[in-house]
Amino acid sequence: MPIATNSEKIDISLEVNTAELAKKFSQVLKKGDVVFLHGEIGVGKTTFVRHLINNFQKKNNLKLTEVTSPTFNIVNEYDGGNFIIQHYDLFRLNNIDEINNIGLFENYEKILTLIEWPEKIDKMIKNKISLFFEYGANIDKRFINIRGINKEKLNEIK
Repeated sequence: MPIATNSEKIDISLEVNTAELAKKFSQVLKKGDVVFLHGEIGVGKTTFVRHLINNFQKKNNLKLTEVTSPTFNIVNEYDGGNFIIQHYDLFRLNNIDEINNIGLFENYEKILTLIEWPEKIDKMIKNKISLFFEYGANIDKRFINIRGINKEKLNEIK
């Protein structure tokens, strides 16, 4: 069971760093996990998700798919091998009724759920993992904080 812990900032300014972190992170995720991705537009959430999903596909000898932002679709679904990965972007949704209508938490224990703009969710989610993406002093520097996993797993990722 994940334990809420704080992590220090992890530098993801270079895409190669983002890719490596996503690869390590994919090794600790499992079916039923819910991952919240917080951060401003353009800070690297979808880039991280692309590398994460492609790592699951590589690990399971699947064809790599193009992973795009689901801003207009609201949700994109991917084959992760042993389970389905659903990638949500709630940016365009305006109220809780719209969120309830997309089936966000139906069967979530059978899939891996990745949610951008989770601030719009009115429901408390137990055992979620939260990724906080942020810019540094200038737009070229980007960092991530990971919360919601135990210290041992966090050390595997860093």
